[in-house]
Amino acid sequence: MIRLHHCPQTRSMRTLWLLYELEVDFEVVLHAFDRSLRDPEYLSLSPAGRVPALEIDGERMFETGAITEFLCERFPEANMGRGPNDPDRMAWLVWLHFAETISQHAAALTQQHIMLYEDAMRSPVVMKLEAARLGKCYDALEARLSTPVENRDYLLTSGFSAADVSVGQAVYMARHFAKLDHHPAVADWYDRITERFEFQKSLPDESGARLYTRDFYPAWETGA
Repeated sequence: MIRLHHCPQTRSMRTLWLLYELEVDFEVVLHAFDRSLRDPEYLSLSPAGRVPALEIDGERMFETGAITEFLCERFPEANMGRGPNDPDRMAWLVWLHFAETISQHAAALTQQHIMLYEDAMRSPVVMKLEAARLGKCYDALEARLSTPVENRDYLLTSGFSAADVSVGQAVYMARHFAKLDHHPAVADWYDRITERFEFQKSLPDESGARLYTRDFYPAWETGA
């Protein structure tokens, strides 16, 4: 039995997309992105009160990087991971965990634009700084994806993997705050992976709750 605890458009979307790619049976428990994640019952699954939490084989897991590594090892036939002896193992690990670097900046901007309800609590300086940091992350991806390697359609030379899922979902969040206009290789790659049926299934449906109600949230001008 696999049960994913999920809030739409958050990091748990990363695990949801991966589960679809793995083609395994699972169920989803939807949660509101609010204080209910601090309820004792949920904290028994995720001590920090965050999503995702994953129940599998009678155990519980939290932290997307750990969940991704475990699921790829648990279901190797899907070829979403890269084993210890695979030439792409090092790159797989690096890019898999680089997703969290992107996500922490996107999370800071989500807090600034969405979770802080009073304008006096928000900071134009933080907004600009974190958006610029996302740009630096895009620079790293651009360098990787624009390297002239045969068949480099994905982050790994060996093809699509959970690294693309993890980084792709992080970029999905980041694009709400920093556009890809100056990163053509990243934009092409992002379009390619988000055309996948499994990604589309991981999006919130039109009638469902969502974290982001706008496509883009520009940083405030200082003094605004």
